[in-house]
Amino acid sequence: MKSPVNLADWASMPLNRAEVVSGVLVPPPQLGTHHQLAVGRLAYWLDERLTGRSAFAAVELLLAEESLTIRVPDVVVTSLADPNVPRLSPEDVGLVIEVLSEGTVRTDRVTKFSEYAEVGIEHYWIVDLDDPASMITYRLVDGDYENFGEHTGKVSLDFDGTPLTLDLDALTTRRAQRP
Repeated sequence: MKSPVNLADWASMPLNRAEVVSGVLVPPPQLGTHHQLAVGRLAYWLDERLTGRSAFAAVELLLAEESLTIRVPDVVVTSLADPNVPRLSPEDVGLVIEVLSEGTVRTDRVTKFSEYAEVGIEHYWIVDLDDPASMITYRLVDGDYENFGEHTGKVSLDFDGTPLTLDLDALTTRRAQRP
């Protein structure tokens, strides 16, 4: 039986989108082009609008070191002054966004939902690109995520004092996001 992966083992591996759950490597799902477009557009769009924060696509998030668990969310928003680090810690992350894909629905809606809540990530958004594109926004209240809205089309919301209007239908089309 193979021994569990620890942080030193993980750090010495070639870069990829794999994750580690309780010391076990989890291969990355195959991501379609719509998924990749949506993730890139979300990260860029948020990064341009959130003052004092940075948004990134596919950055490692260390959830537990002892029983190594590293997730690679589709988009993370951090307030780190210098986010040039090999991986982020939950206390550095204010928002995680997962974009559902065929192989990740249960993991994103159940497993990551509870993992992110356990480590105290305040905001968790789940985007579903199936027509019509939709998004559920969750916020951590007393240690559990509460549904703060289910959205389609153009979404107007507030993220930590910043008003945002996001066109979910534009995530996978050539139509650019409009301010």
